[in-house]
Amino acid sequence: MPLVRLSFLTGKPAAWRTAVSDAVQQAMVETIDVPPADRFHVMSEHAPGFLVVDPTYFDVARSDDPLVVQITLRGGRSDSKKRALYRRITQLLAEKPGIRPQDVMIVLSENALVDWSFGEGVAQYVPA
Repeated sequence: MPLVRLSFLTGKPAAWRTAVSDAVQQAMVETIDVPPADRFHVMSEHAPGFLVVDPTYFDVARSDDPLVVQITLRGGRSDSKKRALYRRITQLLAEKPGIRPQDVMIVLSENALVDWSFGEGVAQYVPA
């Protein structure tokens, strides 16, 4: 049930966007037990100057072409699973489409089952 938001600079080709989405989905399936068909990704392109990521925070040398991955998901996964997710996302993105691990920022936001509605104004995970 994760909701993934991918933010990047404008002008990326369709194959790049697909590769990024595929890599994040594969990493979630492999590391945090997300079913393969549980795929909800929102991609946002930003013009230069509208996606600001500090180039040296925590002594990480970032380029001017960042990718921000925000994942909203149900709470309860262990720290080790989260760390495995971060590693696997950056490994897969480095392989295809070739994004430097230093340029990938990942943020998880956890919530509860009642915080999700998949349509019809119903909290499907928590029946009334």
